[in-house]
Amino acid sequence: MRYENNTCPVCGLACDDIVLDVGAGDVEVLNACWMGRSKYMKYFKGERLMKPLVGGVETSWMNAISEAARVLVDARKPLVYLGTEISTEAMYEGIHLAEHLRGYLDSCTTICHGPTVQALQEKGMPSATLGEVRNMADYVVFWGCNPAESHPRLLSKHAVYPEGKHRAGRGERTVSVVDPRRTLTADQADLFIQVEPNSDYELFTAIEMVIDGYPVDYEVAGIKPEEIKKMARGMKEAKYCAVFVGLGLASSRGKNRNMEKAMHLVRKLNKYTRAVLLANRGHSNVAGFNELCTWLTGYPYAVDYSRGFPRYNPGVTSAIDLLHRREVDAMLVVASDPGAHFPRDVVEYLADIPLVTVEVSHTPTTYLSDIVLPGVYDSIESGGTFYRMDGVPISLRQTMKPPFDYSTSTKDTLRQLMGEVSRK
Repeated sequence: MRYENNTCPVCGLACDDIVLDVGAGDVEVLNACWMGRSKYMKYFKGERLMKPLVGGVETSWMNAISEAARVLVDARKPLVYLGTEISTEAMYEGIHLAEHLRGYLDSCTTICHGPTVQALQEKGMPSATLGEVRNMADYVVFWGCNPAESHPRLLSKHAVYPEGKHRAGRGERTVSVVDPRRTLTADQADLFIQVEPNSDYELFTAIEMVIDGYPVDYEVAGIKPEEIKKMARGMKEAKYCAVFVGLGLASSRGKNRNMEKAMHLVRKLNKYTRAVLLANRGHSNVAGFNELCTWLTGYPYAVDYSRGFPRYNPGVTSAIDLLHRREVDAMLVVASDPGAHFPRDVVEYLADIPLVTVEVSHTPTTYLSDIVLPGVYDSIESGGTFYRMDGVPISLRQTMKPPFDYSTSTKDTLRQLMGEVSRK
């Protein structure tokens, strides 16, 4: 059986042209990168959670839902932590659950492009769709990111190699990479700027000075003035400049200030040419959470409902900070694995509090959990919506049916849990 136009649930590109050829005992995944193929093969051939667990013992679905609801209702300060491989429709239910519980709400944004979102709130981001970049961009910058490994199809499908309406592929594009180390993306660039670690802000400032006509005749951030002038001149004289920023900026010294400086540079470039900035969002629907959470609460992530209304203070109300201060006394994790990615002291605390997890297969977090609810692959086993990293909504196509009948989607699971919470 051949299934076309499937949406990949891995990175922020949310590629919606995946083809699955499912035969007797064999599966072929077409159009996907190595990460996408790995994800689909895990679905078809990996270990799957089929039965709910309470205290490590298999139980009925309704008993697990009831116990999960009891844990969340009994908690004084519960935390709802939503992963990004679920649809925005499922996130909608999770956000309302956190509001009903008067608890905390957060997502993978808190350890990903949270600083980028903060910078966007401060400066605003002149942006565009990936389709516009493909059709128009003749100068492409990758700053603090390595899409050849993190977003393998970004170069081939959108930003560098494809033919666009006004660009005939790689031959009509100049590519610059700014990174502290040489990467696979840098190997494909026309200009590689090997900036000193934690010196991006200074380099942004130097480029702005050149663009404004000020002399820069000295080395900045380990970069010779000739290279700084070459990059600034290329960005300024381009007909359409697209700047992709990654976690190298968001995670190094300066964090959100680095991102603010990048956005300020792009705004300045628009005095001379057309320039846009896009964040290389690492997770498939993390942009969707920010869009939906802002729409529903007024804030993009790290929301505190403990007073009955939403508040927002990253560094205080974000998941890791709450857990580090031991302010959370119960946690619901949906399609994420904080047990494998959070700091050690936080993971140790997770083992001490009641933990409810909705997940498709065993992870370090499920082994820490008191209650485990089998999850549904939203991009494969149910429909819905993902937001691509450029903010474009992508419809999900249901290809298979869940292997059990007690839930049809993550949205359905959270809705059942919300119903049980409301009755307690």
